[in-house]
Amino acid sequence: MTKIYHLNGTNITIDDVAFIAHSKAGDVKLQIHPDALDKMKKSRQVVLDIVKKGKPVYGINTGFGALASKQIANEDLGQLQYNLIRSHCTGVGKPFSREITRAIMLSRANCLIQGFSGVTPETVELILEFINYDINPVIPEKGSVGASGDLAPLSHIALALIGEGDVAYHGKVLKSDFVLHQIGKAPAILGPKDGLALINGTSVMLALGCLALVDAKKLVTQADIIACLTLDAVRGTASAFDQRISTLKPQPGQVDVSANLLKIISGSEIIHSHKDDGKVQDPYSLRCIPQVHGACRQTLRHAEEVLSIELNSVTDNPLVFFDTGDVVSGGNFHGEALALCMDYLAMGLSEICNIAERRVEKMMNPHFSDLPAFLTKNSGLNSGLMIAHVTMAALASENKYLCHPASVDSIPTSTDKEDHVSMGVTSGRKLHEVISNVQHGLAIELLCNTQGLGFLRPLKTSPGLEKVYTLVRKHVLPIEEDRIFHKDIENLTRLVKTSEIIKEVETITGALK
Repeated sequence: MTKIYHLNGTNITIDDVAFIAHSKAGDVKLQIHPDALDKMKKSRQVVLDIVKKGKPVYGINTGFGALASKQIANEDLGQLQYNLIRSHCTGVGKPFSREITRAIMLSRANCLIQGFSGVTPETVELILEFINYDINPVIPEKGSVGASGDLAPLSHIALALIGEGDVAYHGKVLKSDFVLHQIGKAPAILGPKDGLALINGTSVMLALGCLALVDAKKLVTQADIIACLTLDAVRGTASAFDQRISTLKPQPGQVDVSANLLKIISGSEIIHSHKDDGKVQDPYSLRCIPQVHGACRQTLRHAEEVLSIELNSVTDNPLVFFDTGDVVSGGNFHGEALALCMDYLAMGLSEICNIAERRVEKMMNPHFSDLPAFLTKNSGLNSGLMIAHVTMAALASENKYLCHPASVDSIPTSTDKEDHVSMGVTSGRKLHEVISNVQHGLAIELLCNTQGLGFLRPLKTSPGLEKVYTLVRKHVLPIEEDRIFHKDIENLTRLVKTSEIIKEVETITGALK
């Protein structure tokens, strides 16, 4: 059944972005809310009135950036916008994924729909039709410095709207004018300010952040679940998760993780089987899960706050205030807030992988775990999961350099007119790479701890974790001898990318935090 959205510029959520980005043709239908359309028309009229009066106003009848002092004749204003789009299509590198591309188009349209950009409404309606029909412009992922907006990548969308770009449609890369003809639509016709409005904003970095946050939420909850599997595999203690400890240091993330861990591990036979084993304290990677996983959750909270505000904000320049007729230049296209929060989120997620790698090492080490070396029955002849741990170490190490903050860099452009930039798209692209590494890292921990639990049979872990164990065994068989573990890791990574593990546990525990 088709889900219909009536967009007014302020009524979508981060979860909406993810749902629409991953939806197929026919799953959603996006329309401009009538009230918003009325505001857009009023804003557009302000632009047209300025053109009639002939007074120079930046973005409407002047050049751009360092060329802002050059007034353009009325008869050339349409050509000015086409020239802008063509000249700004300078992106390089591999294209953004289908999902990211759809999220970019949605965030750009949502910004323009608020009615402060003076853009032709029909052009924005065409963006929504691209989403509705699953037409995805080919957008090279490199070329933005994060101010004045994401100019180069957004220009590739605008190029497709005017029928001159390439789009992915029905599994093929085709010319956009051909695809527009196929769906019975005409290319957008650009008038004063239209081109600038399409490309001057934070829509690319915002899309990257929104999709990353949705994936990150799945990962932090799964990290708690997978850590509990490891705790039982190495016969650790849950005493450090006592909520009285967190009441004395009530960091919100730590409190939530402690509550999760106690729910997840409750009822474990393994926990009760070694109460008198003489161990006093577990290593930090087990004992400090609430403190570390909890701190990582704080980065998500900050990111969600920043992204939610940006998603329903106006990031165009200049802004058109139709109630007064004013057109005011500002800097809402600057992505500093997004760049900083995505760098911060990347660091938090990297630490999830960092501490998980230490837990994997504990399972490899028979002197600590009392499990067979490298979790294989006949070590020597079999190497077991020795190199799976090495791969995880490589992922954790790679994340460390990916976490160098892009937001602390800036490079002036446009003859020093644009002299401080955010590098927000770079922050977002790095964040997605970190997420991919964390997904693979948690998959490796899951491969190891489920194998470890097999050596402890007939003892069982908690009811919720037993359901996870059963789920994992549908994707990966127990390891009896060496095999190609790459396939196992990829199978479990696909599982980690879903919410299936969380759903299985929640059938026992109820909703986790």
